[in-house]
Amino acid sequence: MTDLSADVASLPDRSLLLLDDDAPLRTRLGRALEQRGFEPTLVGSVSEALTAVRSSPPAYAVLDMRLEDGSGLKVVEAVREARPDAKIIMLTGYGNIATAVQAVKAGAVDYLSKPADADDVVRALLARGDAPAPPENPMSADRVRWEHIQRVYELCNHNVSETARRLNMHRRTLQRILAKRAPR
Repeated sequence: MTDLSADVASLPDRSLLLLDDDAPLRTRLGRALEQRGFEPTLVGSVSEALTAVRSSPPAYAVLDMRLEDGSGLKVVEAVREARPDAKIIMLTGYGNIATAVQAVKAGAVDYLSKPADADDVVRALLARGDAPAPPENPMSADRVRWEHIQRVYELCNHNVSETARRLNMHRRTLQRILAKRAPR
């Protein structure tokens, strides 16, 4: 933590916007980023984030992808407009390739799955053009599969038959998977 804090302390502008609708996660991550030297502004909705960006465009942003009142991609575009040099990281509990591509096209520099470790977030924010180091605790293949199934299930409005058809799997197999807890 100390070398990351020193790197953050050397930054000319340490303003950071943290957008997440999960209040405990937002508070915990906000404190951790503040301890590492950032000056975070914590917001819980797209509308609050857009207001914060208009009043004071941040040098850094850590944004949740899916929120109750919209998409974090809207905030990425607002930050890019207000401050083209800002470094933006997207966080999401629904990690998949399509949303990662959307985030990068919108202007994010990296994409991390929740729950993200504060040190991983700081490393991604401080990365200088090269790809950041791989995370210490990446999601297991089982977890990635489970996340993908949950995402498709949600997009199909919790219709098991439609989800099974789209995933090309038997409906009963899907029901068994949905009944289990998420793998680690």
